[in-house]
Amino acid sequence: MPVIRPEDLPKAFVEAWMNRDASALAALFADDADFVNVVGIWWQDRTAIEKAHDYALRSFFSETKLIIGRVKLRQVSDDVAVVHARMVLSGQKSRDSSTAGRRNTILSFVLQRQADGWVCLSAQNTDIVPDAETVEARDSTLTPRDYRT
Repeated sequence: MPVIRPEDLPKAFVEAWMNRDASALAALFADDADFVNVVGIWWQDRTAIEKAHDYALRSFFSETKLIIGRVKLRQVSDDVAVVHARMVLSGQKSRDSSTAGRRNTILSFVLQRQADGWVCLSAQNTDIVPDAETVEARDSTLTPRDYRT
């Protein structure tokens, strides 16, 4: 189903996620779209986006709940928009099959208007790390840091 207003894309994304429907999720993206996940894995077309989400939604995200928080629309032109959406993810399976803690993220979407609605050209998912302003790399370990305190 096409996205009629750009600010509705996060809702369509969550709906596909909660239905564990990677095909519907990928259909929100252009054929040559980009998606960068929270650890920097970069999927560079709709097929790769669908394959990655299909695997995740059938495994470690199979029992997750994804909730939308604040959504902000920036209308760049009549045919281009940027949407940021705060989200909360819970129920992720840990490697030992226990349930991991809650995660807060911001999904950023760049959308373009097409004949039948809006399609996502690029998305990036960023974890919100409490009490940190950057990540410090030492001995191949990344540690959240806050230099302000």
